[in-house]
Amino acid sequence: MTDQPTFLTPSAYRKLQEELEHLKTVGRREVEERIAEARSHGDIRENADYDAAKNEQGLMEARIRQLEHLLHTAEVREAEDTGEVVVGSVVKVRDSDGDELTYFVAPPENKVPGYLLASPSSPVGEALLGARPGDTVTYEAPGGTFTLEVLDVQPYRD
Repeated sequence: MTDQPTFLTPSAYRKLQEELEHLKTVGRREVEERIAEARSHGDIRENADYDAAKNEQGLMEARIRQLEHLLHTAEVREAEDTGEVVVGSVVKVRDSDGDELTYFVAPPENKVPGYLLASPSSPVGEALLGARPGDTVTYEAPGGTFTLEVLDVQPYRD
């Protein structure tokens, strides 16, 4: 895991805190109950239910560590209104087919229903960073070369 701060909107931060709290309380209790139930079935050496419950416990504990690290190193803030695309911007674009799309330029942890997500490290996200309304950006992706016309840039607000 990196110590680089991850941009999070205040609502994304709250959502991740709630997930962490749920996993540390309800999630752990439920997994412990499943493990106890599986143990009651007898020999744990050949017990698929026990193996599945222990595997689930391991995955949940890994997610808890990931969330704790993410929340500890997060940069929680509202996006700035700079007139150009920055991390945290909502960008309306027109593609080469004439379709209008709206992207939220932010790390995946900030996913918001209603917006396409353009991670700053993705080809489309990298191309959009620094662009202003009226600019045309081009990026390479596995499907080919794509061009977008930037129509509007606004800071994301919860």
